[in-house]
Amino acid sequence: MSGLLANVDMRTRLAGHNRLELLLFRLSGKQLFGINVFKVQEVIQCPPLTAVPKSNRIIRGIANMRGKTIPVMDLSMAIGGPPQPQVEGRFVVVTEYNCSTQGFLVNGVDRIVNMNWEEILPPPRGTGRGHYLTAVTRVDEKLVEIIDVEKVLVEAIGSRDTVSGELLESVGKGDATELPQHVLVADDSSVARNQIKRTLDQLGVSCTLARDGREALEQLQAWADEEGAAVTERIFMVISDVEMPEMDGYTFTTSVRADPRFKDLYILLHTSLSGVFNNAMVEKVGADEFIAKFQPDILAGAVLKQMKTWKEQRA
Repeated sequence: MSGLLANVDMRTRLAGHNRLELLLFRLSGKQLFGINVFKVQEVIQCPPLTAVPKSNRIIRGIANMRGKTIPVMDLSMAIGGPPQPQVEGRFVVVTEYNCSTQGFLVNGVDRIVNMNWEEILPPPRGTGRGHYLTAVTRVDEKLVEIIDVEKVLVEAIGSRDTVSGELLESVGKGDATELPQHVLVADDSSVARNQIKRTLDQLGVSCTLARDGREALEQLQAWADEEGAAVTERIFMVISDVEMPEMDGYTFTTSVRADPRFKDLYILLHTSLSGVFNNAMVEKVGADEFIAKFQPDILAGAVLKQMKTWKEQRA
């Protein structure tokens, strides 16, 4: 298992070409689940865990890894399945989401597969609101379910979605009347879309929500086709996730930049992926800025900065 994720850095060449690699694993039974390799730091056999009194029931304990303490969550329980009967012999997928590190207890790890984002599809309609899927795909004719980890983390450890009073005080009434108060948001996670919307609501900014890059691109094209004015007169920025089914955020940005009608559109990549790699990709694909999820003040600050810039450009 120690060699499973060797040379992961070499896989970054897939990004920007609408491709990804999934780590496949099982929780209970034969059902396969997947997680983007970019989110994974390592996979280890479950170490000894220390129980945490009064913690969420899905947190099986905390583990000390190389001097750092991380929570280990039973991913099967988190999505409504049965708990792992024991931790001995199980594996922990150590991940980084939203600038935090945590481990997910799984029954077994299968392999890594190389895929195109076009093969990653949204959950079937009619699945309902209570599901924990952000996407589905097929590998060797077997269904693979991709879990909405952001939803799991919000339910397990919570999240802050209130913009600080200092930032809210900086929103002047004059700015609010002179700026276009609309943003296009693209994110496949319903939890993430709602988090972004709540932040924008506090700033007095409305938004159109898209579930992936393809839907966002089609919305931009529809606006451009139906209006004589530039799209930047309707919206002052786009906030896009990177990991999305059908079309990821990098490919979405590249496609937007290829259309001269959108050459001045400000694109903020907002993702749970982190690291220096993303900053390099921002420049490569033509995005304007990258920030990590989910810190409402940082997101609000980026939105307010672009609002100010938009106004100054038109002064």
